[in-house]
Amino acid sequence: MPILIVCLGVALLLFLIMKAKLNTFVSLTITAFVVALLLGMEPTKIVTTIETGIGGQLGHLALVFGFGAMLGRLVSDAGGGYRIAITLIDKFGRKRIQTAVVIASFIVGIALFFEVGLVLLIPIVFVIAKELKMPFLYLGIPMAAALNVTHGFLPPHPAPTAISAAYGADLGLVLLYGIIIAIPTTIVAGPLFNKVLKKVYPRVYERELDASVVVGEQKAFVLEETPGFGISVLTSMLPVIFMGIAAAAKMILPAESNVLQVLDFIGTPGTAMLVSLLVAIYTMGLARGTKMKQISNTLVSAISQISMMLLVIGGGGAFKQVLVDGGIGDYVSQLFTATNMSPLLVAWMIAAILRLCLGSATVAALTTAGLVTPLIAAGGADPALMVLATGAGSVIACHVNDAGFWMIKEYFGLTLKETFGTWTTLTTVLSVTGLVCVLGLGAIL
Repeated sequence: MPILIVCLGVALLLFLIMKAKLNTFVSLTITAFVVALLLGMEPTKIVTTIETGIGGQLGHLALVFGFGAMLGRLVSDAGGGYRIAITLIDKFGRKRIQTAVVIASFIVGIALFFEVGLVLLIPIVFVIAKELKMPFLYLGIPMAAALNVTHGFLPPHPAPTAISAAYGADLGLVLLYGIIIAIPTTIVAGPLFNKVLKKVYPRVYERELDASVVVGEQKAFVLEETPGFGISVLTSMLPVIFMGIAAAAKMILPAESNVLQVLDFIGTPGTAMLVSLLVAIYTMGLARGTKMKQISNTLVSAISQISMMLLVIGGGGAFKQVLVDGGIGDYVSQLFTATNMSPLLVAWMIAAILRLCLGSATVAALTTAGLVTPLIAAGGADPALMVLATGAGSVIACHVNDAGFWMIKEYFGLTLKETFGTWTTLTTVLSVTGLVCVLGLGAIL
């Protein structure tokens, strides 16, 4: 019955958005109320749950999302994004530009959360696509795929790091196995899937994407007048550098080290984005003779550009929280209380079902860890592979109850149906490919 209620909730949401043409945020909020009532939640607690869901979602994203949009806009308005794009085009050429984007996205994705990497890379990818007169999705799909793979499989991302501790897995081994699995998974879910999608769903590649939706109004640049390639890359990637140093320090330095505490503080996503934004204000603004008033106008325009998107993401968080508080996770766990299947397959299946019901990959992975930990000792499964199997299941079929779904929809300029056809399908391919790679590696070891 609870699973049926979730399906009815999703159907209601699709009806409100696609047929009734109601605003997405309003539709998400209405759906959250209806599903909460159907799940038997106390009416007096429903509003609190919805507020908690919106606050929890935006509390995690608001700083990073807001500062990231400002940083990207500063680099873009100064011509830094244009300089990076032109340099990559010159170095790799048109034929290999997709490879360059995938490699850059994979490296960025190791250190940054999916949402942060998306905010930072989309303006650059858009400029590359525009210069080469390519469909934005031709580069955007592989970029997002690479970011999502690292989010699901590789420490120091929250889910793989946390469930490594829950399973008692060696973090270094998880990272090693994770990279081995992440590379073929990225290739399949990125460039290969992109090639197939372009043949079976060509109309999403043919649409002209409004530049203002992605990076705001674009200026015409003279290459010689733009910032240098080095300073443009450094400014854009500074959050990656801060977070990467912090992640490496955690693996090397003792927990009580004062240096580690400082690096950990600077490497926190919110802090890293704020410091990087301050650097960008200087390198992309003041150092180039731009007045502070003009810089402030740029920051304001960056925020106004993403305001509705933030509300939509918050609405997705409200829907997710209703499902969590409504006991969907507990219901799913009871379905697998006794089974003779491979622990790796069980972990993947539970994580996949929880992901479909709850939306959040991190919540799905952490909940799964609590349910299947006893299977490691009983079934003799490798803890590191269990982490990766859980991670693969937790990223399957991203849909309306996940913030990433709405980010892709808004940033890529897709309709709801097109987002299902592209992004939901991609994440399913990614998840299944990851599982196959995990099982294959398990058979070899």
